[in-house]
Amino acid sequence: MAISDVKEYAHLTEADVEALGVEFDAIRRDIESSRGAQDAQYIRNVIRFQRALEISGRAVLFASFLPPAWFAGVALLSTSKIIENMEIGHNVMHGQWDWMNDPEIHSSSWEWDNAGAAKHWKHTHNYLHHKYTNVLGMDDDIGYGLLRVTRDQRWKPFNLGNPAYNLVLQLLFEYGVAIQHLELGKLAAGRYKPGTPERAEFDIKRDHALAKMGKQVVKDYVVFPALTGPAFVSTLTANLAANAIRNVWTNAVIFCGHFPDGAEKFTKDDIDNETKGQWYLRQMLGSANISGGWLTHFMTGNLSHQIEHHLFPDLPSNRYADVAVRVRELCDKYDLPYTTGSLPVQYFKAWRTIAKLSLPNKYLRATADDAPETASERKFGGNTDASIDPITGKRRGLRTALAAGRRRINRSIPASLQRA
Repeated sequence: MAISDVKEYAHLTEADVEALGVEFDAIRRDIESSRGAQDAQYIRNVIRFQRALEISGRAVLFASFLPPAWFAGVALLSTSKIIENMEIGHNVMHGQWDWMNDPEIHSSSWEWDNAGAAKHWKHTHNYLHHKYTNVLGMDDDIGYGLLRVTRDQRWKPFNLGNPAYNLVLQLLFEYGVAIQHLELGKLAAGRYKPGTPERAEFDIKRDHALAKMGKQVVKDYVVFPALTGPAFVSTLTANLAANAIRNVWTNAVIFCGHFPDGAEKFTKDDIDNETKGQWYLRQMLGSANISGGWLTHFMTGNLSHQIEHHLFPDLPSNRYADVAVRVRELCDKYDLPYTTGSLPVQYFKAWRTIAKLSLPNKYLRATADDAPETASERKFGGNTDASIDPITGKRRGLRTALAAGRRRINRSIPASLQRA
């Protein structure tokens, strides 16, 4: 099963967890107290850059009947949409820039260039996902109600289509996000009966979602193509391509942050009485980073720093690189894992999990307590107390225990079957 005791899995005492929480609180205070003109200038420059890309792309598409112009327009427009959705929209709606008190860059007023309604997304993402990150039965982002991504999810024949479903989800990701708030599974199960308050609420949310999706469709596939006159069809296909590229990229970044090896899942057991320190610890254990240079960080909306984002979702994204240095230092101090890898590696691991878990558990080698994509404190057989290395004087905790476990696995099974 998934982790049911976060501090035990982490090889930490209650005092350790609370001390860790105090140190994370100190990082937050330091960043909050140092926000200023340089940060404000950053987000304003990003917005100006993004709008310049969009205007350039729209202008080039007037000649989109010419192949070079079509490709240039798609490149400019898809880049613009990625930046708008990730470094701007996602982060603005998290409240990262509310401290500026600028009504044009405020979480309460921003509506992004996306089929999903901002107010719906802020509930499913800001509240449910970030409060209950990777908690089975609480966080709908675990597979988005479509994919099986942990062995704790009961296998059904439907799951055989896992890889195909994710291909479709990638291409139409903005629409998957747009309908997530509707909880269509409950509708299919007959839980929204006509005439009930639940059905009335569903109808309101459905109408709002359809209105936003309709607005986006008209804008991208009617109005902007029509403005280019004789280039209508080529502009339409360019807009389709740009949206698809943005959707696939967004899906890849999000999946790399939540579904590769080392991004753990949790049960509901500890959530009701969870302390702030335990919440911090769960965010860190349940997230994974993408390594890379400044361009990778920028084009992912700094969600390449997914660990830092989950620890501090409302701090300015341009500060995550600095925060990451201090988070790594705390991981070293408490001997905790800091899960990171290149985008191709993390993406491969996420896809590997999706492909593997299309099959029933009986065809998989590892158990739900000791699998690459999820684990539990039971994998350690009760040996979850940290110790001190007599030679180095350093703490030996979870990271050391995980490394020792990997060495045992590598010695005991053929290379062709490792991490199955």
